[in-house]
Amino acid sequence: MSQTLNTPATDTPARHPATPTARSARAASCVAFVGTGPGDPDLLTVRATELIRAAEVVVTELPEHADLVRRIVAEGAPATGRTDGHLDRTVASVREVVDGTTGPEGQPLTPAGRAKLVVKLAKSGRRVVRLLGGDPFLFASAPEEAQACVKAGLSFEIVPGVSSVSAVATYAGIPLTTRNDREIAVISCSDGKIDWESYADDRTLVLLSACESIGDIAAALVAAGRSATTPVAMTRVGTTTEQATVVSTLADIAADAAAADMTPPVVTVVGEVVGLRETLSWFETKALFGWRVLVPRTKEQAGSLSARLRTYGAVPEEVPTISVEPPRNPHQMDKAVRGLVEGRYEWIAFTSVNAVRAVKEKFDEYGLDARAFSGLKIAAVGDRTAACLADWGLRADLVPSGEQSASGLLEDWPEYDEVLDPINRVFLPRADIATETLVAGLHELGWEVDDVTAYRTVRAAPPPAPVRDAIKSGKFDAVVFTSSSTVRNLVGIAGKPHPSTIIAVIGPATAKTAEEHGLRVDVLAANPSVEDLVDALADHGAARRAALVEAGQPVTKPSERRPPARRKATGSK
Repeated sequence: MSQTLNTPATDTPARHPATPTARSARAASCVAFVGTGPGDPDLLTVRATELIRAAEVVVTELPEHADLVRRIVAEGAPATGRTDGHLDRTVASVREVVDGTTGPEGQPLTPAGRAKLVVKLAKSGRRVVRLLGGDPFLFASAPEEAQACVKAGLSFEIVPGVSSVSAVATYAGIPLTTRNDREIAVISCSDGKIDWESYADDRTLVLLSACESIGDIAAALVAAGRSATTPVAMTRVGTTTEQATVVSTLADIAADAAAADMTPPVVTVVGEVVGLRETLSWFETKALFGWRVLVPRTKEQAGSLSARLRTYGAVPEEVPTISVEPPRNPHQMDKAVRGLVEGRYEWIAFTSVNAVRAVKEKFDEYGLDARAFSGLKIAAVGDRTAACLADWGLRADLVPSGEQSASGLLEDWPEYDEVLDPINRVFLPRADIATETLVAGLHELGWEVDDVTAYRTVRAAPPPAPVRDAIKSGKFDAVVFTSSSTVRNLVGIAGKPHPSTIIAVIGPATAKTAEEHGLRVDVLAANPSVEDLVDALADHGAARRAALVEAGQPVTKPSERRPPARRKATGSK
């Protein structure tokens, strides 16, 4: 079964040459066998991402591979500001994602069948990438498929991937070798025909596909001479935020695995090295490990916030609460941009990334570029806004040295000086719902301000029903609010978060709005930045985890506990 990515097909003839001469001019590799690692897409190699973005056909092996391809291609597309999922055709050449596990009639494909499929696609003259979980040459079918390419006269490339053999154990905090444990044996248990007498010594064993037969395997190892107290660890969906590990012994692992409802994919480690997990577990002990965190922003706006949440082990889920729209009356912006070009202003002040984009869109409409800012002083409310300006080729002359807000900008803004400042006017493009703090402050400093509505913020459409249910029923562990409007809009389109959900806010004003909506604020950022907001939430998660461990209780997520409903807040902490 194949899927076509949502990309325009304007250059089909050039992308699908039919002549032998055109084919011979291609890169040396006709088929690339690419290892995708054990699950975490961040473990892909640089070469793997390059090949995926350059591919015209991708043959998948796992259900998650199609989404992986879309993510890799989207991340390689230029930042156009679009959020509709379309990909730039000049960057994303992938046309087709083909399911390599089933045939045209839905029948399961054998290794020979997959090899024929890969050869057939490659012979069509297109660049083919064949994705395989883990490493292509380790317990995988790439060797047979590559041999089929050789027989068909096709060139190929092998891109190694991080193998689950080592990666899952590493993510579980289990070193496979130490100074005293230097030998390992990797065993695929899929066919069950294994002479366990051969593994009666004290080597570390890494077992693949052993989840359903672990009881029989453990019994066979004990019968072969292994101690019943030999440590065993089973880790499911390793390297992902759903990872879970059960530590036991050969005598008890079958019962313990059943109690933990362990299901494939699982990697099992047998040996004394398992004992080191108690001190070396680093992934599952992250402050927000496995927390489902609601981020009330668009994917475009939430980039750095979501990325920082992931570093603490969280699973961010972006839910747009506002939509950015052009102003109802564009004439005010048109007049201001003309004034900018004609030298009417001494300063232009950008108070958000959206303001930068709004002005850039107007520049594009007029055929202007960054040269029009020559001689104009530029202020940015914070580092993110300054970075957005830098992407446009502009350097901010003024960024707050302290608090990154309108108040912080005013703290550093110079007073108007009739001698030093030939022009006393400031162009302030901003949202229709922005506060008057900056305007009033600039007036007090002696500046005239053209306060121009550059864009409107309107409430977004409600999220899908499952997301609304998750918000109200407590399936999210935390929600991070980055402004008062995100609080109001989220409650308006989806309802109030459940009392068990941890509420984290970026500053006092946002905290006040949350409390006015009946929410208790659990986390308040030390400074009004998304970095400090996420760090504060992580500190809260770490303290919560430490308290549970000290009390001898199992470490659970907020969504797994149902305390009594919160009373309406009277303060924040």
